[in-house]
Amino acid sequence: MAEQTGSRRLAAILAADVVGYSRMMGADEAGTLAALKNHRETIFDPAVVRHNGRVVKLIGDGALVEFGSVVDAVNCALAVQRAVKAAAGPNGKGIVLRIGVNLGDVIVDGNDIYGDGVNVAARLEPLAEPGGVCVASIVNESVGGRVDVAFRDGGEVRVKNIDRPIRVWKWHPDSDSAAPVSVSGAAAPAEVRSIAVLPFTNMSGDPEQEYFSDGITEDIITDLSKIGGLLVIARNSSFTYKGKNVDVRTVGRDLGVRSVLEGSIRRAGNRVRITAQLIDAKTGGHLWAERYDRDLTDIFEVQDDVTRHIVEALRVTLTPEEKAMLAETGSAGNVEAHDLFLQGREILSGHITQESVARSRELFERAIALDPGYAAAYAGIAFGFGMDFNNNWTSDPAATIRRADELVTRATTLAPDDPYGWYVLSIIAAQNRDFDRSRTASDKCLALNPNNAPALGTRGAIEIYSGNLTEAIEHIERARRIDPAGTILGMHFLGLANLLLGKYETAAAYLRERILAAPETDLSRVMLASALGHLGQADEARRVWAEVKRINPDYSFATHRSRMPFVDPSDADPIGEGLAKAGLLE
Repeated sequence: MAEQTGSRRLAAILAADVVGYSRMMGADEAGTLAALKNHRETIFDPAVVRHNGRVVKLIGDGALVEFGSVVDAVNCALAVQRAVKAAAGPNGKGIVLRIGVNLGDVIVDGNDIYGDGVNVAARLEPLAEPGGVCVASIVNESVGGRVDVAFRDGGEVRVKNIDRPIRVWKWHPDSDSAAPVSVSGAAAPAEVRSIAVLPFTNMSGDPEQEYFSDGITEDIITDLSKIGGLLVIARNSSFTYKGKNVDVRTVGRDLGVRSVLEGSIRRAGNRVRITAQLIDAKTGGHLWAERYDRDLTDIFEVQDDVTRHIVEALRVTLTPEEKAMLAETGSAGNVEAHDLFLQGREILSGHITQESVARSRELFERAIALDPGYAAAYAGIAFGFGMDFNNNWTSDPAATIRRADELVTRATTLAPDDPYGWYVLSIIAAQNRDFDRSRTASDKCLALNPNNAPALGTRGAIEIYSGNLTEAIEHIERARRIDPAGTILGMHFLGLANLLLGKYETAAAYLRERILAAPETDLSRVMLASALGHLGQADEARRVWAEVKRINPDYSFATHRSRMPFVDPSDADPIGEGLAKAGLLE
């Protein structure tokens, strides 16, 4: 999405350049341009799409690509170079690239990016062997064993306009024992069946009806998210476009999806008019469109019909369970109770305060009074009690979390096929430090809704505290793919997981990103100070520690550690060790 000039984010950057381009142009200009165009259409661009990248710009014979995941960036680089080698054949002719990959902070200016993260990637590219890949040490450290190659140490180098030495790591397909990759382009790009649902426009002329149009949008997102063969962007990220006039092709590029659903809702009395159109995010062409003029009591049926048509238009293969889910008409249920639930859910989708939790609870209770079997409303109340417990908004924490457990257990009993109840149960069980029960609830939630970004993020935290760090990172990175705008807290947990794995440079990068997004966070600064201590950067660690004490003068690591819910308390040792190395502990 186009962002404000000067905003920052952490990104993986791939820089590519054609080897000997000037010489090739001098020998055969037309043939070289045709070969470059064919290379981009059949090898480079499909690999970028497959690995969820965004081409920031093409510069003559070069390209700059941004990725939300460093693993995706490296796998894209490997796929491109393997494909180039296979296309060249035994004579070794054709386009040959050098590729550099870095992970770092970038400055966003519209659709362009600048900054140190980009500069380093550009300096790494010439250091790669022709046909090979050169990555920074932070990239090699971050990907670990999650790619199918081993990079060789290229030592420390100094490059132009970078004031510090950079340790580089290199790979070339000649040392690759993996099977060659097809370059025909026939294989469907990964996640080609992907969608973002933009917030439906409220056409009622009444701002107080925003909750209704937003609620219907979220219901459609939730229904689509239950389909395993479809990647669905989460509400937090798709709603960043609310009220904006944007080209769906921009949305597709920003969020890495191939289709976008948009529409409008007009509610008048007991009648509702809904328009919906599914658009190909690459071409801007319409895939499906429909208008519904119905009684309000038919709203569930309309939602199901929209979901069915999207599945048909995108040719998604459904499991028997998913087919059964779509076969339901959705007409059962109390419409007035559902309306109250939408209002309560809308409140909880914003900034959560003690007052907002109380307001949502009142709405959920009114929904239950109208429909005593409304499982999601019970789960909503339980979620609120969980927030009361987590934020110390209760005078009796034990009774509060016990009440939350009772309510969410009732929700999952009433509606065992509703993922929302299982998601809330995974949170409540984790707050009770019952990680086995939390993991079981998380498994059930994700089986019913594999695109649930909050559930994936919660599961990542569960795995960190259970000592399963690599699995934790996989869950959190998946959450970031689905919800790039709504997983800032995930940066903290990615930093913590990498810190505990001993990947201190990677940990520091993620924690700095978290601090940029949440300037008053003290806990992320504690983890950053620890990572810096391990890296031998004691002066910087002490500067960060001073910020911790400014934000929270009473902070004590000993007290903090006693509250950390690690199953094995010794798993927290690396945090204290890093702080001790920086001289920050007595």
